[in-house]
Amino acid sequence: MAKFEPFVLERMMGKWENLVEINLSESGVHPLKLGELMALAGRTVDELADVELNYPQANGTIGLRRNIAAFYPGATEDNVLVTTGAAEANFLVISTLLEPGDEAVIMRPNYLQAWGLAKNRGVTVKDFDLVEERGWAPDLEQLARAVTPKTRLIAVCNPNNPTGRILTVAEMDAIVAAAQRCGAWILADEVYAGAERETDIQTPSFYGRYDKVIAVGSMSKAYGLPGLRTGWAVGPADTLDDMWARHDYLTITNTMLSDKLATIALSEAVRPQILARTRRLIRDGYPVLQQWAADHGKLFQVFPSQAAAVAFLRYDLDINSTELVTRLRDEKSVFIVPGDQFGFDRHVRVSFGLPHDYLKEGLRRIDQICADIQGGVPPGRSQGARTAVRSTEIA
Repeated sequence: MAKFEPFVLERMMGKWENLVEINLSESGVHPLKLGELMALAGRTVDELADVELNYPQANGTIGLRRNIAAFYPGATEDNVLVTTGAAEANFLVISTLLEPGDEAVIMRPNYLQAWGLAKNRGVTVKDFDLVEERGWAPDLEQLARAVTPKTRLIAVCNPNNPTGRILTVAEMDAIVAAAQRCGAWILADEVYAGAERETDIQTPSFYGRYDKVIAVGSMSKAYGLPGLRTGWAVGPADTLDDMWARHDYLTITNTMLSDKLATIALSEAVRPQILARTRRLIRDGYPVLQQWAADHGKLFQVFPSQAAAVAFLRYDLDINSTELVTRLRDEKSVFIVPGDQFGFDRHVRVSFGLPHDYLKEGLRRIDQICADIQGGVPPGRSQGARTAVRSTEIA
């Protein structure tokens, strides 16, 4: 069998997120229901009965691509390729732009899909870090050292997953300048744009700042519609056409219903309502997590996430993050994400854009496992009671 770098984070989430009682691993807000989405548009679910379940246009219907292009300055529908989630968009970027032996420089911590894709492509991967002691600001000197004439791609995530940090304009300019020096592409994962906690101004895109940018977005995070499995890439039309050729081999097209519902969600009338809901859930949930962490003194350190419904917590316990998450999952039926799956151990990613009762119960169980670890209780011997609250049952 060929050597293969598995996507450890997604494999763990795929196995466990639907089997635990409390899922605090998801990185988006609590999802919308179909009826809620249609109501925001002033329409009814009954209207979908007349949708013909044929193939939609393979690169996305014109209406959907126009709605996406509208929030990327200077873009038209020809600059948009609709994909099966941002995951396919990232896959197409790596397989189209990189060859074995090329170099890619990838931001850390990060959703490490591009990292694994590049490794499996035979690409040499270098890192540049966000520095915790600087409030997760990027180490631009490290970036400058990492970039060489062989660098073909710089991959960033803005707003960042898992920290919620938003790059400043000066930092974005520095990343663009680094790419320009060697003619590298920029892959900008921007799936959290629109999910800002501290402002109603959407995080600016890398698209339009440089002619070799592919910006990736999704319905999953800022829009609370992960079940649509709809994402997109925005970039030069000729490059997207090359990506589309690979899309033909992979998924061919999204579903007609996904295309239809994403078009409604991203319409001029509905999109602002969805983003307002997302920001409300984030702003309501963050104080709950913040107060919970503060009640533990120095056990947890929480970076004040600027965007996204997740926080990246440093913890002061003598246990590896995957071991901690495994104990929490097996003994308390709560699932969070270990920091070592982002390249940073002794951290965990916790979701907070959820109904308060559900979030508080999950945090209470984290308290229990931390107390067990501090008290020397061995794995499998925890006595903490569990209250069954399934993720599928949240109001």
